[in-house]
Formats: sequence, structure tokens, C-alpha cells
Amino acid sequence: DYENMMTEAETEEKHSQADYENMMAESASKRSADTKLLAEKSATKADMEAELEAHKEGKEAAVKEHMATMKYIQSLHAECDWLVQYYDVRKEARAGEIDSLTKAKAVLSGADFSLLQKQGGFLQRRNA
Repeated sequence: DYENMMTEAETEEKHSQADYENMMAESASKRSADTKLLAEKSATKADMEAELEAHKEGKEAAVKEHMATMKYIQSLHAECDWLVQYYDVRKEARAGEIDSLTKAKAVLSGADFSLLQKQGGFLQRRNA
């Protein structure tokens, strides 16, 4: 009976040792696979962080360009508002300038506008 128990214990010990060695081999294999997976994930993470940084820089540049464009549009808008606001005044001034230039050209060509001008005005009556 004692020998049976010893044989059983030895057999159980061998099975336990085999299971332990199996478990250690599987653990080593799993550790190796986990280490490889961790290295791959670290590389992927580094690539994605670099890509994210590039996108952030691209976004920053695009935002700056957009702001510059909006500032330019705002300046155009202000200029256009000014042109629209003072259109009539500028139109009258141009018409007056054209009229003055036409009269000046006529005077230089020999026309006498002295009868049209009042005494004391820019052009005065000539004594003939």
C-alpha cells in the first residue's frame, strides 16, 4: 500500500512537473508575444503621434490663413462701404471737375465765358 501511494505520488509529481513546465513554456511564449505586440503598438502609437502633430501644424497654418483671408475680406468690405457711402459726393465732384476742365479747355481754345461769370468771380470780364 505504501508503495502504491509512493508510485501514485511520484506519478502525480511527474504530471505536476510536466504541467508546470508546460505552463512555464506557455508563459514564456505569451511573454514573448506580448513583448512583440507591445513593441508594435508602441511603434504604431509613435507614428500616430507624429501624424497628429503634423495635422495640428496643418490646422494651425490653415487657421492663420483663414484669419488673414477674413481680415482681407473685412478690409474690402470697409472700402466698399466707403465707396458706396460717398458715391454721390464723388460723382458730383467728378462732374464738377469735368465741367471745369471743359470750360478751361474752351477758354484755352479762345472762348470768352466772361459774360457768364459774375463780377468778382474767378473769371472776370475783359475790357475790350
